[in-house]
Amino acid sequence: MKPKPFLSLLADLQTNDIVPKLVRARAITPSPGGKYRHWDVLRRLTPPTDLTHEEWWTGIKLARGSILKPLPLLDIRGAPFYYAMPDEVLALVHEIDRDASGRIEISEQVTNPATRDRYIIDSLIEEAITSSQLEGASTTRRVAEQMIRSGRKPKDRSERMILNNFEAMRFLRSFTKERLTPERVLDLHRIVTKESLDEPDAAGRLRTSKDDDIHVGDELGQVLHVPPPHSELPERLEQMCAFANAEAGSGFIHPVLRAIILHFWLAYDHPFVDGNGRTARALFYWSMLQQGYWLCEYISISSILRAAPSKYARAFLYTETDDNDVTYFVLYQLAVIRRAIARLHTYLRETIDEIRQTERLLRQSAGFNHRQLALLNHALKHPDAVYTIETHRKSHGVVYQTARTDLFGLVRRGLLNQKKLRRAYFFFVPDDLMERLKSRDAAMT
Repeated sequence: MKPKPFLSLLADLQTNDIVPKLVRARAITPSPGGKYRHWDVLRRLTPPTDLTHEEWWTGIKLARGSILKPLPLLDIRGAPFYYAMPDEVLALVHEIDRDASGRIEISEQVTNPATRDRYIIDSLIEEAITSSQLEGASTTRRVAEQMIRSGRKPKDRSERMILNNFEAMRFLRSFTKERLTPERVLDLHRIVTKESLDEPDAAGRLRTSKDDDIHVGDELGQVLHVPPPHSELPERLEQMCAFANAEAGSGFIHPVLRAIILHFWLAYDHPFVDGNGRTARALFYWSMLQQGYWLCEYISISSILRAAPSKYARAFLYTETDDNDVTYFVLYQLAVIRRAIARLHTYLRETIDEIRQTERLLRQSAGFNHRQLALLNHALKHPDAVYTIETHRKSHGVVYQTARTDLFGLVRRGLLNQKKLRRAYFFFVPDDLMERLKSRDAAMT
């Protein structure tokens, strides 16, 4: 439910003279109970003292007015968007600063150049799949991962979307040391939407006059967002890039907030016929990496957004329906980033424990490298997995000959089965892999 615009609340304030009641209520803060709530939530709560819900909301809006700061992003009426830094934002930003940048303690398996590519590729695949699923891709994770790792061509539009996202995530890593330009944004969109649009010529170009009827709606046909007209898009894209590059005039904004607002900005402007959400999320990653949050290379925000897509949509709606207050979107995205980082640390702990377990099992076996150990660990968890030289090469970022040597080395040790079909080699997990490992371990000791 939309709240009354702030100007209407001020008019009511003068007419009804509720200031004495607000003074008696005393501690009305921007975030009652430590939560920066929207009217849609607040109207269901019990207001303090003798205030009505609307009077309580008026007091909260007055308190927020003193901490809101304008952004260079304007809405379709020319009014600015705003953001605030209440305690909840400060606390979340502090946690992300502590856990996603600088010298933090993290497993040597990730920071070691010999093994880090495995984790980067895992995160790129996870983000590519879930970001595409947010936009309607229906392929399962297992099939999509097999496609990416094997290098086979996409079979349908869903698989094409996922592969495009994977290529886009790899592409943005190539220019994290550079400034963002409109040309880079168009290149990114071209990669995201390659061969997946109803209008192929729409890939990598802004909306035109024939696209001005495009809007964001729900499954019932209700219009939720009307983007700016096509005629404004070139200038707005220039302004967005200036903001992304922290050019003079935009003032200091915390780097994490800048990345989140960049995500919101592109989604609000909706400059493309399709692929806006995927491009916006990719730009968020570019901004975080460009500003030194290196751990973001290993996390997937879309996997969390996909778990509750309605909350993601509501974060946009709360902003647009409450006087352009981006704080709602900022808070939601900060919480998503924090959860993604926590999930990464859990994943790393579990993965490192599993690798160590396998290493202990093979500690007397000479000649195994970290890639072979990782494959054996994966094979123990996925006994029906099928490996090829190409999937192994892509998973670890090595050349063909290195991948071939790894796999045939495991075949010689009896830890993989191998079969040749036509000109390609396929490698299968033995049914008794664990027993073979234990028997080797017992024999070696």
